[in-house]
Amino acid sequence: MINEVTNIYFLGIGGIGMSALARYFHDRGVSVSGYDKTASALTNALQQEGITISYTDDPATISSKPQLVVYTPAVPQSTALYQHFVSQHIPVLKRSAVLGLLSEETPTIAVAGTHGKTTVTAMLTHIMKTAEVPCIAFPGGIPTNYNTNFIGDPNPQWMIAEADEFDRSFLKLSPAIALISSMDADHLDVYESREELISSFRHFAERLPSDGVLITKKGIRGIRPGDKIHLQYHSEEKTDYCLENVRVMQGRYHADIAGMIDVEGIHLLHPGYHNLENALAAAALAHQAGVTPEAIKKGLNSFMGVKRRFEICFQTENTVYVDDYAHHPEEIRACIRSARAIWPGKKITGVFQPHLYSRTRDLAEGFAKSLQELDELLLLDIYPAREEPIPGINAEYLLEKTNMNNAQHCRRENLLDIIREKDTEILITMGAGDIDLFAAPITELLKNKNLSL
Repeated sequence: MINEVTNIYFLGIGGIGMSALARYFHDRGVSVSGYDKTASALTNALQQEGITISYTDDPATISSKPQLVVYTPAVPQSTALYQHFVSQHIPVLKRSAVLGLLSEETPTIAVAGTHGKTTVTAMLTHIMKTAEVPCIAFPGGIPTNYNTNFIGDPNPQWMIAEADEFDRSFLKLSPAIALISSMDADHLDVYESREELISSFRHFAERLPSDGVLITKKGIRGIRPGDKIHLQYHSEEKTDYCLENVRVMQGRYHADIAGMIDVEGIHLLHPGYHNLENALAAAALAHQAGVTPEAIKKGLNSFMGVKRRFEICFQTENTVYVDDYAHHPEEIRACIRSARAIWPGKKITGVFQPHLYSRTRDLAEGFAKSLQELDELLLLDIYPAREEPIPGINAEYLLEKTNMNNAQHCRRENLLDIIREKDTEILITMGAGDIDLFAAPITELLKNKNLSL
């Protein structure tokens, strides 16, 4: 009865997934309010859109009794507000459960994978919108074309959702078409092993109906599609959807899509080889949803990217600054290699903020190998998010693993001063914590340095 609810409260409304759901219900005329620990650009935007938000964990701030409370695991159940709602016998559901209920109402395309899912979801959404296919979308990021993490339509034919493996959230979805882009070890605070992670992806694939379509990157193992249609894509190997004539021109990738469709002249505005592969995945999904090759090309060639996904914040002939969400070794490696391909011969300075003590501990060797591909490293302290510190796991621990001569631990209060004194050529900030707060001041700093030359 989710669409009969007229008053909803969100605990942790500032999260990327929570804020998208809040926007969905607000768009439908539901009374939406919520709580978050601190203000952010997202919560400020929600307030400007007419959503009431409190930053105090106090039931006295609630102006009316909600019919439903939506919460994120990032908000502890020990908070006064959570306990208040439980004591009042108000239904309390996880964000993933609510998204799952919505997926039961509208045919859903679910995009899963430990990397790439946000960009693929955003690309697919833009293709569908460009093709004038009515859809609603929850991309898990902010597509530059729309500047919002919820794209709506009053009468959608499709729902497009980023399918998050964290907390096994994607097992609540009921997709008609699903994609798995990657299954690298991650979220080992939730999954005890990579095998358990793969098992969860297998269960996700099994949620497709018998006439459903599963698309996976060629080479992914451990998924048993059963009686579902199973198609594959790959950027470098011949398969159902593949790339041909890949070339770099003026820092941008160009390619043709071959296999089950022929799309000539793809030229991405958004840089990075990994985004070429993301475009191929989005094209495969769009084709399976009935979009024409011409519309796929038009959508991909006008896609402007996603905030914090290889986002070029500043660029001159001598200096480039990129901000990226990379927080896993494979994502860091892809980010650095994309920069090398676009700006060959340039010195790359990376600022990395590790996200979670457990991830830093579990993937330390992988982080070290990826970060070694930088010419210079500034390593910030670990962003704890939902975790308590783990003894011995800190920035110095990871710094020692990297075994780099040109690397240093950097306190966040010193970061801008250190960058100001450096002669940076390619500067990349990476991480999933609050390192994005540095994007604006670093951009301004580099602009001022450039003006003074």
